[in-house]
Amino acid sequence: MSESNQWSTFAGPWSEFLEESNEAFTASFRRTAEAQTAFARSWFDAVEGSTGSSAEAVEESIEAYTRMYVTWATAMEDALERVSDSLEGEDVDPEDFRDIWLNAANESFKQVTSTSAFAGMTGRNVEETMRLQREFADSVAMTLQTFGFATRDDVREVGERLVELERRQHAIESKLDRLIDDRDA
Repeated sequence: MSESNQWSTFAGPWSEFLEESNEAFTASFRRTAEAQTAFARSWFDAVEGSTGSSAEAVEESIEAYTRMYVTWATAMEDALERVSDSLEGEDVDPEDFRDIWLNAANESFKQVTSTSAFAGMTGRNVEETMRLQREFADSVAMTLQTFGFATRDDVREVGERLVELERRQHAIESKLDRLIDDRDA
């Protein structure tokens, strides 16, 4: 078999493999970039809605967003560099890509959570959650009372009364014991 014949036999499947690999990588890269962009936009929207009118909070949020954007851009460059290395024949572990994006996500998360806007937003969310829990507990108590069941407050009150009755009983028993001892003495 001639050398050109061997190459054409080998080149067909190799070209198909490279084409499929490139398409898969391009689709994956596009999805990753879209996901990172969506994350950045949603974070910015959340921060924008939670900063109020404080100029310092807005400035801090913009700086954090900028740092986060730089982190994602750096991750994108690192991923492209690994793709280039792969195309040049270097054996690139697919986990390298996962690590690049995971590290970028972790770093971005640290940058976001360290802002006062995030702290304020989290505080408001906790307060709102606690308010909703109180309202739900009140609603459950009203429903239980409507159907004639004991509520948590009712059970607590009964428990407090039992403790008081036991305390009084113990005091009466102690007095009776003293009276019996005085009479027998």
